[in-house]
Amino acid sequence: MIYADNAATTRMSDGALDTFVTLAKETYGNPSSLYSIGQRAKEVLEKAREDIAAVIGAGPREITFTSGGSEADNQAILSAAALGERKGKKHILSSAFEHHAVLHTLEKLKKQGFEVTLLDVHEDGLVRPEEVARAIREDTCLVTIMYANNEIGTIQPIREIGAICRERGVLFHTDAVQAVGHLPIDVEAENIDLLSASAHKFHGPKGVGFLYARKGTLLTSLIEGGAQERGKRAGTENLPGIASMAKALQEASQSMERNAEYLTSKRDRLIAGLGAIPHSALNGDAVRRLPGNVSFCFEGIEGESLLLLLDDKGIQASSGSACTSGSLDPSHVLLAIGRVHDVAHGSLRLTIGEDITDEEVETIIRSVAETVEYLRSFSPVWRDLMSGKSSFIL
Repeated sequence: MIYADNAATTRMSDGALDTFVTLAKETYGNPSSLYSIGQRAKEVLEKAREDIAAVIGAGPREITFTSGGSEADNQAILSAAALGERKGKKHILSSAFEHHAVLHTLEKLKKQGFEVTLLDVHEDGLVRPEEVARAIREDTCLVTIMYANNEIGTIQPIREIGAICRERGVLFHTDAVQAVGHLPIDVEAENIDLLSASAHKFHGPKGVGFLYARKGTLLTSLIEGGAQERGKRAGTENLPGIASMAKALQEASQSMERNAEYLTSKRDRLIAGLGAIPHSALNGDAVRRLPGNVSFCFEGIEGESLLLLLDDKGIQASSGSACTSGSLDPSHVLLAIGRVHDVAHGSLRLTIGEDITDEEVETIIRSVAETVEYLRSFSPVWRDLMSGKSSFIL
């Protein structure tokens, strides 16, 4: 089996798994308890907070543990909206290809009287800082732009956008779920006020993540009922999950440069090989993208059929975000960068991990090329294109 869907989730590292099991067995006390096993759990909890904060250049008290990236996105945006509303500012600026955890939260706020501006995304999959600057208004309370796109992998100019927001006095949030553990991040240097992350994207466990909130940024509680997380997230902390997340992030940070170099070489080989398939196109910029992300569209086929046939060949991939894999609608991300519906339906996302080999890369290229050719052999859309009845787009 070749697993090439690491943007959906990753296998837990051995270190993270060992940490999880050991704590679940031995340090099972409630961190809020005063007796010794509870206080030991509290020590582990706070050490994890310190370790995570250190990786992104934050302070420990700026880290709040959550159930994952979606909760962190929700809390960040709703908190910024509440702060803005108190000041009479109810305009939020974002982009058209954000994760649905962001877009759906913004839709909720629109029903509460907020105005939302979604910036267009260019064909290269990048938001332009100058367009952010032009779109900020006197009543803008938040700019939320993802660090790296979850479908096409393009890395946004976060440092530049953060500097604009800081200069204009506007809170800046970034959904960094795909970036944390894979790209070097410094929240101070990049002028980030709020940042969301999820453990299972960097070889940690599912169901745990964190929200960074710059000191002085008041968070709104989404879950009431207890004083955990300084009163900002009620409920007994998932200690094994949190500690193993910290372990996975430390491991990822220590090997980040080496992994990025290795993955980039494999990614670029995949891009070259798949780009040789007639009437195909890479989605997003070829360079400013995550080291392990390859996203393509193939004209004249359906992505779902491609995925099923690749699975038969032992290759696990996706056509886009795991959160919308049950939808038959074309990806909103691909539509945002200008892909037409017919082309967007024929998409493939490959997100490779550090254990990928040269042989597996070549197997993927060969298998995709064979499968695309097979699907086109009985596609009425492809027949119309080849006969001239319809015009090629790619």
